[in-house]
Amino acid sequence: MYTLYYSPGTASLPVHLALIEFGVVHELHRVDLDAGEQNGAAYRALNPHGVVPTLIVDGQPVYESAALLMLLAERHPEKRLGPMPGANTRPQFLQWMLHFANVVQPTFRLWFNPQNFVEGVDAKGTKDVARRLIEAEWEHFDAHIAAHGPYVLGDEFSVADIYAMMLMRWSRNMPKPATSWPALAALVARLKARPSWRQLYAIEGLTEWA
Repeated sequence: MYTLYYSPGTASLPVHLALIEFGVVHELHRVDLDAGEQNGAAYRALNPHGVVPTLIVDGQPVYESAALLMLLAERHPEKRLGPMPGANTRPQFLQWMLHFANVVQPTFRLWFNPQNFVEGVDAKGTKDVARRLIEAEWEHFDAHIAAHGPYVLGDEFSVADIYAMMLMRWSRNMPKPATSWPALAALVARLKARPSWRQLYAIEGLTEWA
């Protein structure tokens, strides 16, 4: 049994989607970010950073989206949603998961909240830099999918695709969203066609980018 602390459309999205894909028993606890629930003592006791997601695993709180996706893949190897140690695709899997976590996701923080990093008129310049960096990442990722797809690991659907889906969704209102690149548009269409995506949207009450 898992308990996921989440908020719709946030970094908890891929973990929620993975739990649906894995078909494992889980409970959901929605964290009201607008009301500041993430800053309350009860939630901070689970996640001292005051962000989502947090997943209760065997009674212990664990956080960081990429870590949770990789952990779930290892805990449920029979679902084949992540290559195990020794598999031929394991190096590529680790490379892309950490690239998404260390390079792409942090750049979105600059895009969404530049004021948290710089002040005044510099915020616009920071946002422009973030946009260019994100677009360069889509160029790189599109080339990979075009050459080695249809998924991140070739024919093997994995939690790496689930993680990428969150990041691509986050770009939906940017001047050039991820779907501006043809291979990525095709990847998004494949992932949206999965029943888990529709189930996630129904549960989280999401409408944009359905």
